[in-house]
Amino acid sequence: MSNNRSNQPSSNNRESSDSGTDFEAFQEAMSGVKRNTKPNNKVQLNKSLNTTNVEARRKAAVAEEIQERSGLTGGEEHIELVGPMDILDFKRPGIQNGVYRNLRLGKYNIEARLDLHRYQVESARRAVYQFIQDCIQHEVRCALITHGKGEGRAQPPILKSCVAHWLPQLPEVQAFHSAQKHHGGTGATYVMLKKSERKRQEDLERHQKRRG
Repeated sequence: MSNNRSNQPSSNNRESSDSGTDFEAFQEAMSGVKRNTKPNNKVQLNKSLNTTNVEARRKAAVAEEIQERSGLTGGEEHIELVGPMDILDFKRPGIQNGVYRNLRLGKYNIEARLDLHRYQVESARRAVYQFIQDCIQHEVRCALITHGKGEGRAQPPILKSCVAHWLPQLPEVQAFHSAQKHHGGTGATYVMLKKSERKRQEDLERHQKRRG
C-alpha cells in the first residue's frame, strides 16, 4: 500500500514559504521609506501672525492697566473733538481768578515740558499720566504740554482733543489753558498742578510773616 502523503508538501512548509514571500514583498515595498527618528509633537505657528497677536495683547494689557491705574478714559472714538484754533480752558472751583489769569497769560515759570508730537493715542495717554505724576513728585507747579493743533489736516486734532479730555480727570491738575503764541499757541497747553504739602506750608508761613 503506497503512501501518497509523502509526495505532497506539508502545510508547515507551505506556510513558511508564503510568509517568506510576503516578507520579501513588504521589504521591497518599504525600500524607499526612511524612519523618522525625531518626535513631531509641536505645532508650528506662523511667526509673524504669532508675534502680531502677542504684541496686540501686550498693548491692550498696558492700555487697560494705565486706564485702571490712572482713571484716564476716552480715546479718539469716545471724546469731543476740538478745532485747531479752539482755546482749551479749565479751572477747578476755588482757583482764584487772578491765579488763573496769570496762567492764561503765561506769566508763570514753566518748570517741565512734554512734547506729544509723533505719539499715538495710547502712548500719549501713558505719557500724559506719567508726566503729571512726575511733576507732582518733583513739586512742579506749572508745566507745558505741546500736542499740536492739526492745522491743515482733514481730521480734527486728535491729541489736542485727548489732552482736553484727559487733564480734567486727573485730580492733581488744578487748571489749564491754551498757551501764548511764543509757547505754541493753541498747539500747546499750560497746566497748573496742585501744590505739594510742603509748598503749601511754606506759603502759609510766608503769608503769616507778612501779616505779622
